Amino acid sequence: MRITVLTGGIGGARFLAGVRAYARKAGADVTAVVNVGDDVRMHGLQICPDLDSVMYTLGGAHDPERGWGRVGETWTIKDELAAYGAEPTWFGLGDKDVATHLVRTTMLTAGYPLSQVTAALCDRWRPGVTMLPATDDRLETHVVVDVDGERKAIHFQEWWVRYRGNVPTHRFVFVGADAAKPAPGVLEAIGGADVVLIAPSNPVVSIAPILAVPGIREAVADGPAPVVGVSPIIGGSPVRGMADKCLATVGVEVTAQGVGALYGADLLDGWLVDTTDQGADVPGVTTRAAPLWMTDEEATAKMVEEAIELSGKE
Repeated sequence: MRITVLTGGIGGARFLAGVRAYARKAGADVTAVVNVGDDVRMHGLQICPDLDSVMYTLGGAHDPERGWGRVGETWTIKDELAAYGAEPTWFGLGDKDVATHLVRTTMLTAGYPLSQVTAALCDRWRPGVTMLPATDDRLETHVVVDVDGERKAIHFQEWWVRYRGNVPTHRFVFVGADAAKPAPGVLEAIGGADVVLIAPSNPVVSIAPILAVPGIREAVADGPAPVVGVSPIIGGSPVRGMADKCLATVGVEVTAQGVGALYGADLLDGWLVDTTDQGADVPGVTTRAAPLWMTDEEATAKMVEEAIELSGKE
């Protein structure tokens, strides 16, 4: 079996750990198509938060308490940058994490595309899945906000890390998406999959940027594989992160049914919701309820098994 997962964020990384556990038992191959809309250049370094969250989580190096970054991280570089007054001061780079960004930036500067750089970084971490950025091209999520009496667009990282989303927010813009192309292997992974899973990631800023790359949404919606989404909303609240703020901005109800309808029957064949949300049906989509709390890898693998059964490809 070949499983392709559209994913992003910390929740998506944790979900992939369950997909990998399921795949090992089922003898399946897994490809993760990862969001790059969060990518940003800081202090001259190219930072790819979602790719790194997946890589560190599956490589056993993530910090389980913070949920992001490296375990055992230190912050000497951050402190030194602050002592120089180097902006932005609101975004912290851990010492171990800087090494990843240095290697990535050096390779990108030398002309290697992000997909090849990601593969090279994964040689160290051995995530157990094939990791592909959605695109090798520039794609950044910007947010139109009101700050200090001015309406302007800021990078998603500034919106979330600096302001925690607590500023008047009007819309999200995927800068560069129109001109981007799917990274090598992405369309092949979708078209050659036996099942496509949409992780319980933020639908607005983790999954939508992937689908905004021309050709990807069409490949998912029109491909031969059944598509099953897993709800990131349980009982009217996001499992983690800022999905509620994002959904409110785009006018979508913060419910499992609201997110399922946002994806729609043109994209989804199946929609997996938590038992709390039993009956959160989406028109034209087969819905099933199962426990969705990712308390540990075993529980997450059981979620994945439910999603695969829902697809009819078990």
